[in-house]
Amino acid sequence: MITIFAPDGIPEVVAGDNLGEIISSNCELENHDAVVVTSKIVSKAEGRVVHLDPNDDSAFEKLVLSEAKRVLRRRGKLLITETFHGFICANSGIDQSNVDEGCAVLLPKDPDLSARRIHKQLLARTGLTLGVIISDTFGRTWRKGVTDVALGCAGIAGILDLRGTRDSRGRTLVATEIAVADEIAAAAELAKPKAAGTPVVIVRGLHTELFRRASIAKEIVRHPSEDLFR
Repeated sequence: MITIFAPDGIPEVVAGDNLGEIISSNCELENHDAVVVTSKIVSKAEGRVVHLDPNDDSAFEKLVLSEAKRVLRRRGKLLITETFHGFICANSGIDQSNVDEGCAVLLPKDPDLSARRIHKQLLARTGLTLGVIISDTFGRTWRKGVTDVALGCAGIAGILDLRGTRDSRGRTLVATEIAVADEIAAAAELAKPKAAGTPVVIVRGLHTELFRRASIAKEIVRHPSEDLFR
C-alpha cells in the first residue's frame, strides 16, 4: 500500500533556511519515505527570488531569456524554452504564483545538488533511509493539462531500467525504462492542491529497491543524440 500525505506546519521559507531541518522538525518520517519538495521552496531557500522592474514591461521576458539556453516556440508572451539544465518548459520554469507582487522565482541552479543537500541534512538528523525529490509543474507536448515532474533527486532512482528483464510471457524487454521519480512527483501533487501552497509531500510504501543514489539530470533528461524531435 502506498500512502501520500502533506504534513502541516511547514513555515514560510526564506533565503538561507535549512530545508532538511525544517522538514524533519515538521514531519514524522519513516524508513524508505520519499520526501517530495517543491522547487519553489528550494529556490526561496537558495535565494533564487528576483524583483522585476515595475517600469519595464519587458522585464519578465528578459528574465526568461536570461534563464534559457534556447527558445523553441513563442506564442504571444508565452515562450517555450530549453533551460540550461536541459528542461523543456514554459518561460524557463520561472514562477510568479504564491510570491509577493513584483517578484519571480527562478528554478534552482542545480536541482540534483539541491536534492543531495537536503538528503544529507535529513540523513544527519534522522539516520533513516530516505529519498528526496525536487518537483515542479510542467506541461506536456500533445497533451492538455499540467503535472508535476522531478527536477532533481537523491537517495532514490530517477529511472528504473527494466531492459534485459523478461515480461510475463517471457519476452525480453528491450526499451522499457520507467521514470519513477516523475511518477512519484506526479502522485505527490494529488496531495497538494495548487492554491494551498503545500511545499512538502511524503510518499510512503514504495518498494525498497527504488532507494539508491541517482541523478535526475543524467537519468531522465534525454540526450540530444537520442532525441528525434530536435
